[in-house]
Amino acid sequence: MEGTTWAALTAALTVAGAIWTWIAFRRRGAANGLRALGFTLLPAAAWLTGTLEMVVEIAGSVTDWATSLVFDVMTWTGVGLAGLALVLFVVSGFIRDRQLARAQAAGGTSGPTGARSTGRRELPATSERGRGGSPIDDEMADIEALLRKRGIE
Repeated sequence: MEGTTWAALTAALTVAGAIWTWIAFRRRGAANGLRALGFTLLPAAAWLTGTLEMVVEIAGSVTDWATSLVFDVMTWTGVGLAGLALVLFVVSGFIRDRQLARAQAAGGTSGPTGARSTGRRELPATSERGRGGSPIDDEMADIEALLRKRGIE
């Protein structure tokens, strides 16, 4: 758009704001009228600083992007692929956790060959700790016995 078009748009917005300001002064008082006057001056300030054109260009770019997102099959294909990738990441995490749990339940605490360590420190078995341990060890032995009874290790 040309400079005269921007000036006409600014004038129209300022006149509409001036009418709003006059109504606000008459009906709601000075505080609301002054607030309306502040909003009335914003289009003129935006035109004089060049930000009015920038705001219109940004709004046009967002509109173009939104319409291309809504109506473009390729874009929706990309969104679907991104969703599928996210689902695959989550499912692979569940499968890996189940494999590690199965490997630990089978007797090996290190997991399958080549698997990453979980970073957890394993507690020694009750027989490895000895019988002269602290009361905390005795409590842990009771808890471990309960877990073994329920089939959880």
